[in-house]
Amino acid sequence: MRLAPLLALPPIALGIIAAAWMISSAPGPAQIESGASALPVRVMTVTAADLRPTATAWGNLRAADTWVAVAEVQGEVIWRHSDLEPGRLIPAGTVVLRVDPADYELALAQSQADLAALDAEQAQLATETDNTRRILDLERARLTLAEADLTRTRTLAQQGTVPQSRVDEAERATLLARRTVAELENAMALIPSREARIAAQVARSGAATDRARRALDRTTLTTPFDLRVTEVNAELFQTVAPGQVVIRADGIAAAEVVAHLSIDSFRRLVGNAPESITLSDMMRHLPATQFDVTLSPLSDPNQVWTARVVRIEGALDVRARTVPVVVRVDDPYEGADPPRRLPLVPNMQVQLSFLGASHADVIAIPEAAFHMGMVRILSPDDLLELRPVTAAFTQDGRVVIAQGIAPGDRVVIDDIAPAIPGMDLTPVEAPQ
Repeated sequence: MRLAPLLALPPIALGIIAAAWMISSAPGPAQIESGASALPVRVMTVTAADLRPTATAWGNLRAADTWVAVAEVQGEVIWRHSDLEPGRLIPAGTVVLRVDPADYELALAQSQADLAALDAEQAQLATETDNTRRILDLERARLTLAEADLTRTRTLAQQGTVPQSRVDEAERATLLARRTVAELENAMALIPSREARIAAQVARSGAATDRARRALDRTTLTTPFDLRVTEVNAELFQTVAPGQVVIRADGIAAAEVVAHLSIDSFRRLVGNAPESITLSDMMRHLPATQFDVTLSPLSDPNQVWTARVVRIEGALDVRARTVPVVVRVDDPYEGADPPRRLPLVPNMQVQLSFLGASHADVIAIPEAAFHMGMVRILSPDDLLELRPVTAAFTQDGRVVIAQGIAPGDRVVIDDIAPAIPGMDLTPVEAPQ
């Protein structure tokens, strides 16, 4: 019984030996040589072209011209235009409000009467001057005769021909003539001061007349331009006081909106500005003719209005540090046909699209080809190269490259994972 396992060992050993011999003597697996195929990718050949930068902004419309009518006189409103209501359109030169002019008509009549009285006084003074001058000439002639008579009488008295009483009488006559001449000369000397006083009174009365006439003119309010009324604070038979705002209105000739652009966007729009020019210089001497601006209401983007840049406001925005560019639209009511086409009215929210000055010889690549400061370039041997570049700005799905790429370079557009420098690629030219 114990010999049975021992008898089974030789066949097993023989089987193991036979299997080992067969494995060692069997031929090896066939060796097949194969090379890795190149990865096909889309490439774009870089070219330089002119590019006009764009920018987008939003804002609220406002009227380019506003009218705030302030009462300059006090009185009762005696007439009001029937269209003087908020929302109404009123053409230029229309009388819209009248204040009772009675007090100012009386003041004007009084000042005119004062002027008439002063004119009569001037005429009287001129007549008195002529009369006094003629009398003075006569009295001077009489004084000459009296002095000659006094001299002759004194000579005769010395000769004993006439008594002393005759000399005294001649002296009295001479002194009386001299007094009369002196009084007339004093009267003539006072005439210039009287003329100056009357002239001052005439000037004061003339000023009062002009003031009364101006006040009378201000009893009527006339629209200075075509406008749309926004507020009325004067009712019929209501008394208004000087300084009171009675009418507010917006002009309809043009509308404005302030577009807040970042400083970088503003610099890009001014493409041909020299590097030495500062932001303040650009704000003072803005080449507005190089800007193309379109405007669309947010409520209806299909409406497109042509606009223009008119100026830059005096200071940057305090919070956003942006450049406030004032854009104007002429004739904002042109073609208005509500509700199909709305006019551009104040406080309407709009979107502005800026097209700036052209940048010459710009290199732009698709945004998908820019990888965190790196661009994948296909070498002349169709090998992958990772090249660092400097991006200037992004626009419309493209990245403008400032440095690192030259015209003629082939940029890989497709994404490669992993992107290993030197890997073999098969280029497929993509449309520009």
